Amino acid sequence: MSEPAASERLRLPRTVWALGLVSLFMDLSSEIFHGLLPLFLTTTLGASVALVGVIDGISEATTAITKVFSGAISDRIGKRRPLILLGYGMAAATKPLFPLAGSAGMVLGARFIDRIGKGLRGAPRDALIADATAPEMRGRAYGLRQALDTVGAFLGPLAAVVLMAVFADDMRTVFWIATVPGWIAVLLVLFAVRDVEGRAAQAPARAAPRWSELGHLPPGFWRVTAIGVLFTLARFSESFLVLRAHDRGLPLAYAPLVLVAMNLVYSLGAYPAGAVADRAGPLRLLAMGLVALVAADAALGFGQGLGAIFAGIALWGAHMALTQGVLSQMVAAEAPPDRRASAFGMFNLVTGVAMLAASLVAGVLWDAIGPGATFLAGGGFAVLTLVVLGGVAALGRA
Repeated sequence: MSEPAASERLRLPRTVWALGLVSLFMDLSSEIFHGLLPLFLTTTLGASVALVGVIDGISEATTAITKVFSGAISDRIGKRRPLILLGYGMAAATKPLFPLAGSAGMVLGARFIDRIGKGLRGAPRDALIADATAPEMRGRAYGLRQALDTVGAFLGPLAAVVLMAVFADDMRTVFWIATVPGWIAVLLVLFAVRDVEGRAAQAPARAAPRWSELGHLPPGFWRVTAIGVLFTLARFSESFLVLRAHDRGLPLAYAPLVLVAMNLVYSLGAYPAGAVADRAGPLRLLAMGLVALVAADAALGFGQGLGAIFAGIALWGAHMALTQGVLSQMVAAEAPPDRRASAFGMFNLVTGVAMLAASLVAGVLWDAIGPGATFLAGGGFAVLTLVVLGGVAALGRA
């Protein structure tokens, strides 16, 4: 009788698979936009590269701030699914605003609302994965969701290339078609995602969440958050990868291939990285990811041809595969079960502010000095993070 129970425990839950498929379809939709939006802003709407950085930075910071409140609310009500559904629904509802946009301000408004939706769903979704999964399987669970998410992120830009060819570089028509998979994601949440009874709601009812409660999260959580901040300062928006490839001669119609290449590597590596982290611990994976990021910045900053640029893009995908699911695993390990969504929200708030700063600085450096300065600064922060990570590992062995 014990063997089936053990086998069941070692199988990833259906909830994790469902959330992974939801992420796949929403990213399929979002990455069609993402692959074309930097060039839509600069070539169609006349925005500067610095403004692209501002829009991306504000969007990511909005997501991060929203995650704090959605995480705390999710812990308070003991439910994950309502906020997940609301978040994906908001994202799908904003997609038609992009093809209608006549100015960079309208794009910013659409991105702002879309990112509120992402923030609403992010922390409850990550907490639901931890609720549904045994601790010894969490690296694989987060890796699987990230891998499926990145399959969508790989297929989205590829679809954008095909659609741009079919519709003769008409980005607005491509944007309209991209709204469809976003609504498929919403339907999947409606019919395939369920809360895990007895996990999120296991804590007694508490008063409305207070900032003081977030400040009382364990020291181990804050160490993970500090590492996440430094790491995020080293990696700015992927929009700069698209702009760099175009700067080096990649035609407009093929610009989404940048995200195809990055996300192919990312999707293939995310689940194996999670499995290795379950066995060997996360710090080694983070260090490997930082080394890959330094190499990516070197290739992107100083590479002369498109071959070197795409090598840097592939290395960027490798660093994402090695680190993103692992950081989620580390947060889940350090967060108390009754404040798990709040912990994910706080982590994403702090790292989102760091992403805003990184994207703003990247855009200003690009316009003021040149693309090389942008990637040199990113590589410098990656080296600093690697040094700090080495210190953390040494303290852990002491």
